[in-house]
Amino acid sequence: MPDHTSDPPAPDDALVLAPDCRRCPALVASRDRIAWGNGPADAAVMVVGEAPAAGDPNAADWPGGNRSGLAYISRHSGRRVRALLASVGVDDAFYTNAVKCLPAGGDGSNREPTDAERSNCRTHLRAELDHVDPAVVLSTGKHATASLFAAEGRDLDRFVDRVLDPVACPTLETTVVALLHPSYADVWRSRLGYDRNGYRRALATVLRDHGVDAHPYNKNHPAKHFLRRRRTM
Repeated sequence: MPDHTSDPPAPDDALVLAPDCRRCPALVASRDRIAWGNGPADAAVMVVGEAPAAGDPNAADWPGGNRSGLAYISRHSGRRVRALLASVGVDDAFYTNAVKCLPAGGDGSNREPTDAERSNCRTHLRAELDHVDPAVVLSTGKHATASLFAAEGRDLDRFVDRVLDPVACPTLETTVVALLHPSYADVWRSRLGYDRNGYRRALATVLRDHGVDAHPYNKNHPAKHFLRRRRTM
């Protein structure tokens, strides 16, 4: 995927729901900042990841949610997912995580959030869904998808069988579409029968089928404005 150098979202783009949330003592101890969702309040697409990573203290523009307080601005996953959405014509999505704080492991890396941590943060996720009211929620990876399904009251069986397979969620009043997590998308795309452009075309088709103004991927489309945000008055 091309490397894009557009500016990251601004701090005032954050939808701050509970400035000093302390529901999860372990996460309070491990986090630097709470990584809140960000993007237009009327976005047709919401992107939900699992949780912020530790981040890169040396990255001035893309330090990650734990460092910045904004979800999906890590140099790796954040930029790649935003570029993917831009490549299908969606540059005004709302980005958030199922768990808002860094779940640090003992070695300084990320661990999986616990069931209790996901549950504690679910009311924040529901508040974001109510605030934005997206037509489609794109969940990146197995754990984000499982968190959304839990909020809907359903289980996730085989994650790979759900990739790009729309699931109506009447309780959440939206449609959830699972995406491969950017950290392993390059490996799993081919196993699911896609090349890079075919995966983008399939995503564009799913979004259009659910009322989102998306276009099939064009290999000549530079997606150079992938972080432009629609401004509303």
